[in-house]
Amino acid sequence: MNLLHMKHALAVARAGSLSKASEVLLIAAPNISRSIKELETDLGITIFDRTQNGMKLTHDGEEFINYAKEILSQIDAVENFYKTGTPQKQRFSVSVPRACYISEAFANFSKTFSKEPIEIFYKETNSQRTIHNMVERDYKLGIIRYAENYDSYFKAMLEEKDFHYELVTEFTYVLMMSADNPLASKENILFDDLKNYIEIAHADPYVPSMPLSKVVKEELPDNIDRRIFIFERASQFDLLSTNPETFMWVSPASKELLDRYNLVQKRCADNKKVYKDVLIYKNGYKLSRLDRQFIAELCESKRKNL
Repeated sequence: MNLLHMKHALAVARAGSLSKASEVLLIAAPNISRSIKELETDLGITIFDRTQNGMKLTHDGEEFINYAKEILSQIDAVENFYKTGTPQKQRFSVSVPRACYISEAFANFSKTFSKEPIEIFYKETNSQRTIHNMVERDYKLGIIRYAENYDSYFKAMLEEKDFHYELVTEFTYVLMMSADNPLASKENILFDDLKNYIEIAHADPYVPSMPLSKVVKEELPDNIDRRIFIFERASQFDLLSTNPETFMWVSPASKELLDRYNLVQKRCADNKKVYKDVLIYKNGYKLSRLDRQFIAELCESKRKNL
């Protein structure tokens, strides 16, 4: 198997077409095409489906490209070490839902870094984007969140995309609000109690097989007339702590975070929907030392918060 052919295949996978890969590599497209055909013949698989819209990875192609990334990364590390005498930068990447216990785990994980060069990528987004980041953007770890009633759908999709998956936690959303919110002193909160308040919600829940409007309707009670939709997590704490009319559905948070922003969390008797956070990574991927450190911090944070 020719390493140059492997590099050409990886370039096409990243670019999505022969012409774009040709521009990146500064190699004629027919030469790249010939390399890929020879590689497919050597391996006995079809790496790409040739379509009018470009080159699309087959199932075998996705698996091969994951191995190719690892192999070429290791070769780069060896070359870098012997040419410069210094190790290549450590790299860690994870795509996750917006959750206090996960961000707390990540913050504690950051305290374990050695003095060696390192690059860290931490992305908060929805489940569909997390899967996209891992397939298309070379993120190594992901955590996806979905309602329990979608369990069979997501497991089938993960198996089809050749992902390993394992449950991190199950939980029911709680209400987060200012300690000055009138509901903060109420012992039993029901959906009807929320209708005169302002809900803060993340704007991108996503189930790939359903339109966004249907997902939002299923995820959010229909009796709320005022909502603020946000895309990043930091502003939610300013809104909640500053405006006592606001509330938000969240996975349980630590007392330390609640005290920092003068917030409380309350359970709602009407809310019985169960959610799952699931750790995913590609089958065949060997967890790095940094991956294992993050997962250890994640488990510890889950133990303390959920």
